[in-house]
Amino acid sequence: MQRRTFTLSALAMSAAYSALAQSQDTYPDRPLKVIVPYPAGGVVDVQTRAMTQGLTTELGQAVVVESRAGANGNLAAEAVARAAADGYTLLVSAPFLINNPMQENALRWAPKDLIPVARFSMSPSFMCVPAASPAKTVRDYVEMAKRAKPVLQFGDPGAGTTQTMAVEILKSTTGIELEAVPYKGAPPLALDLINNAFSMSVLPSSVAFPHVKSGKLRALATTSSARSAQLPDVPTIAEAGYPDATVISWYGLHAPANTPAAVLRKLEAAIKAAIQKPEAQTRLVSAGGEAAFMGTDEFTRFIASDTQMWERINRTLRK
Repeated sequence: MQRRTFTLSALAMSAAYSALAQSQDTYPDRPLKVIVPYPAGGVVDVQTRAMTQGLTTELGQAVVVESRAGANGNLAAEAVARAAADGYTLLVSAPFLINNPMQENALRWAPKDLIPVARFSMSPSFMCVPAASPAKTVRDYVEMAKRAKPVLQFGDPGAGTTQTMAVEILKSTTGIELEAVPYKGAPPLALDLINNAFSMSVLPSSVAFPHVKSGKLRALATTSSARSAQLPDVPTIAEAGYPDATVISWYGLHAPANTPAAVLRKLEAAIKAAIQKPEAQTRLVSAGGEAAFMGTDEFTRFIASDTQMWERINRTLRK
């Protein structure tokens, strides 16, 4: 009887393994869901759709983009962390994935619950002031902030975002005081900045660019490590004299932990092919970004390095 039980168990395990292998071989055989942790129509949503349009072609399945904004990205991260590890539910990841666990307690997800798939784009951000502001450079703004009574206010698009972190680093390195005016996203924030509701904000390129080109806002610097092709005359924050405030906005895809390696490889190859398409690159640029592919292994190393950088920054900000 024991031998028969053992034989049946072995057969059951063999059948399960065979079914798993077969499901990986046929992946994907139904539509995928990509969850964006920010509002529909925003920079991340638009850049994601530029990539997923080609992803649909490469995988031969529909890729549904779903916005699940709220709680600084935590709602989306939790949803994907709890999803089946089968490659059919993916998270659009960004630096919030690193910063939130460092800044918030009692999260219902952890970085270990998710695994990198690939990075697909990067996006510059710009430190902007109203067109009527007396500040023509970052140094002008810093000096203005030092003299201001009461303290100047800045538009805050959300805790943990690279835009807000750039402001916090600038405050820390210069010793200036600024009061945050919180918003749920950059588009409504930009409109209030144009109307002089506060003195400054760091905005993603897709939001800043049209207002800078129209003359309604003035860009003092880009917080990226290189000048933007969209606004090549705007210096980097390092060129403006504040290299520590350099932060990079990147976007990738993460899957639930324990997603099979074979599935990750298929997704990695499909994402690479998708963003190499000219139409995808054109859409990324029009959305204020640029293609910046990293495969699973390289993306994993990049996140480890970025995590170390943000740990240093957060330690500095807590002092």
